[in-house]
Amino acid sequence: MATKSLNQSTILAKRLREAREEMGLPQDKLGVLIGLDEGCSSARISRYESGVHQPPLKTLEMMAKALKVPLPYLFCEDDQLAKAILFLSRLSKRRFAEEVKRLEEI
Repeated sequence: MATKSLNQSTILAKRLREAREEMGLPQDKLGVLIGLDEGCSSARISRYESGVHQPPLKTLEMMAKALKVPLPYLFCEDDQLAKAILFLSRLSKRRFAEEVKRLEEI
């Protein structure tokens, strides 16, 4: 199902939560992984995931790396495309090249 009616802040909040939950990380642990103080890390991540605050790009880059997702995944409006981004990002280089070649033939 596409989420085109959501604004960018809501999309980002949704994708952050999805990625964090998929990793099985509590909010405070994610915050500590990206260098936030342990005392405020849970509250800060919660604000990002609720859309109250939007993290700076550098913080987003660190969260994407900690969550093992490509940065574009966090901004992708369409759920199916977001899944495709994750799928492709997790392929070996050889398999990725094969998939890209196959897509070019379509």
